Amino acid sequence: MSQLLVEYPIHRPQAGDHPLARGADGVLRYGNLTPALTELLDLQVHAFASREAVVEIGGPRLTYRELWHSASRVAGGLQEHGIGYGDRVAIHMPSGARWVQAFLGALLSGAVPVLVDAGLPDAVAERVIADSRTDFVLGGTGLPDGAAFIDDGAALSDLALLCYTGGNETPKGVELTNENLLSAIRSVVGALDLPTDGLRNLVLLPLAHASGCVDQMLPTFAVGGTVVLAPDPCTFAETIVAERIDMVSATPRIFAGLLPKLAALRGDGLSTEGIARISNAGHRSERAAASTDPAAQSATLRELFPTARQWSVWGATETSGIGLAVGENAMPSALGFPFGGTELALCGPQAGAGRGELLCRGPNVTRRYWNDPTATEARFTGTWFHTGDQVTIDDDGLVRRESVEP
Repeated sequence: MSQLLVEYPIHRPQAGDHPLARGADGVLRYGNLTPALTELLDLQVHAFASREAVVEIGGPRLTYRELWHSASRVAGGLQEHGIGYGDRVAIHMPSGARWVQAFLGALLSGAVPVLVDAGLPDAVAERVIADSRTDFVLGGTGLPDGAAFIDDGAALSDLALLCYTGGNETPKGVELTNENLLSAIRSVVGALDLPTDGLRNLVLLPLAHASGCVDQMLPTFAVGGTVVLAPDPCTFAETIVAERIDMVSATPRIFAGLLPKLAALRGDGLSTEGIARISNAGHRSERAAASTDPAAQSATLRELFPTARQWSVWGATETSGIGLAVGENAMPSALGFPFGGTELALCGPQAGAGRGELLCRGPNVTRRYWNDPTATEARFTGTWFHTGDQVTIDDDGLVRRESVEP
């Protein structure tokens, strides 16, 4: 990339109790990370063994101990099929407790989970599975079952997850390492101030996306909380009450579809005062697809959840689904302020004046695409990822959208 690139320094404290230090490559990195995601989760299993880890409405309810044991048996079953360190295991099923068991089972086997959205057309899903060189597909009706097994030999720099981006066009595999995932988890826990006293997070985002898996499910597990999954959106309101939900996580598009019904039920006496946190997450395509005025949606959320703090989180699959966040009273064009270890730059002829294509780097940002050096070269300048979003950056560091690359 030959265009002018201008870095924009961080204006706000970012990491709280988790200091960041700049590495030799110039990227800010967290210290004291566990060597691998599996080790972090193992610590939480021992700390919160009897707490509910995942609840599927109309389906299983699993404590941390039960989830870990069942996932380790899936790992053992995969091992009996010859799956081991570095192999790719596709998770191709709808979100639910079984999805979580499959995902963790793949991790515990030493393999790299490949997230294949169950909503993809068959031809696109087949392309993803072929491109990732998947060694085993977890789907259908049953999961492998064997003697409990846990591979704990991973390192921070090891590939830990393959997420695909590009929708139904030409999906590209995004390589996320243990460091990417652990950094994103730590950033979300800090930015959203997630408590360790029994958070119950109703996750309505698809688990096969970085925003659902990396930014909601895994941070909830990291604080010993409960991930509540409602496959049928019609049970949304009832779930809030029955499951004592105190956090709701969705995309602008999902909220747009649910709020009218919730407003009617609240008018009939439904209590939502127990909701303390609302996370409105998603990358630029989700925001565009919602076709909803962000300010109007924020106001509706405030009316329906009067005691909740709201966050709007921007990210891309390449940034582990995170990077910018903003509170509820921001202007409609605001994408947010950088958080965690995310740093920003602008590229283009007006970059020095605060206008251009948004670039990100940080410990959560992928280093490359899977098996695609051409795409990697096109979207990266050193450690900087080119998002394709045309933005402005204010003097106080607020990023605002100008237009979206088609």
